[in-house]
Order: sequence, then structure tokens, then C-alpha cells
Amino acid sequence: MTTAPASTVPCVRAPAVLRHRLHEDIQALSTGTLFVALGVVMFGHAGLLTGGTAGIAFLIHYATGLSFGLAFFMVNLPFYAFAWRRMGPAFTLKTFAAVGLLSLFSWLLPQGLAFGHLSPALAAVLGGLLCGAGMLIIFRHGASLGGLNIVVLYLQERFGWRAGKVQMVMDGLIVLGALWVTDWERVALSVLGAVVLNLALAINHRPGRYMAM
Repeated sequence: MTTAPASTVPCVRAPAVLRHRLHEDIQALSTGTLFVALGVVMFGHAGLLTGGTAGIAFLIHYATGLSFGLAFFMVNLPFYAFAWRRMGPAFTLKTFAAVGLLSLFSWLLPQGLAFGHLSPALAAVLGGLLCGAGMLIIFRHGASLGGLNIVVLYLQERFGWRAGKVQMVMDGLIVLGALWVTDWERVALSVLGAVVLNLALAINHRPGRYMAM
């Protein structure tokens, strides 16, 4: 048996990493935050909440009456210093823009959208899917929705821990905190929404699967 000369053996090259252009980042951050905002509006209409800093903002909203958008923006402020040191200026600035857009959209959407009837169970599933899809778009453009998202993405980049699984654990703890402000049925549906959201991330957001930056 003979072997082919080395010159004839095809060379397999790793795919080049493509970088997103500015207009692509703007489109993605706008679309992703709009998806998440719609999911947040559905959660709020049904009296549910989600995990992450959004869940903390919901807890503040239900406990004090402060608007979700303002609470969400304020809760994220302490995390930007960590993001700047650990994830870099580009990530931090994109994340700041995404947080600002989500705060704005969550305030604007109820002024142009109203639900005559929305089942809490449907709100949990559909809202979770919308939030998961929106966050996936945002993550793939080198940004996050601040707060715990920053920590989760850092852990994935640094240690390879799957973002969806880590986020699911944190979200579960936050959602359980809702027992202080609402009934157990709403908490159970909130857990369902958090699971749907994080399964979407765990399945679709894996290191090395998506090469663009």
C-alpha cells in the first residue's frame, strides 16, 4: 500500500472568526432587547418574574411599586466596574447599551401593546422563550443584559462552565425569593419560565459553536 505525497494531502484550515460590523451590532442589540422586553411585559402582566437582575428588578417592582425599567437600570449599575476589568471596554459599553434599551422598551411597549387575556402558563413559556431568544442574540454580539449575565459569561469564558446551566441555578434561587411577595402558584410558573429561558440558552449557546464576534 502506498501513501500519497504530503503535497497532495488536503490541508484543513480552521474557519476564520468573523467580526460583526457596527450596524450589525446595533440591529442585534435592538432586536434582542425588544424580544426580551416583550417577554418581560408578558411576565409582568401575568404577575410572574424571571431570574437574573431582571428577577431582582421584578422583586423590587412588586415590593415597592417602582417601575421595572428604572429598577432594572439601577440594579445593574454596580456590575459595570467588574465587566470593564474582566470582559473589556467593548463588552461593557455594549452591555450598558443593551440594559438601557431593555429599560426603555419595557417602559414603551405597554403604551402600545395590551393583552385582553393572557394565561399565566402561556406567559411563562412564551415569555421564557422570547427572553431566551433575545438573550442569545445579545450574547452572540459580545454583550449581555448586565448583572448576573456578566458573571455567567465570565465563568463560561474563563472556566468553560455552560452559561445556561449556571444561569439556571442562579435564577432558581432568585425566583424562590418571590415567595416573599407573591403566592406559590405564581412562583411555580415563574420557575417554569426560568427553566424554559435557560434551556434555550443551554442548548443554543455553547463555547465554540458560534464563531462570529
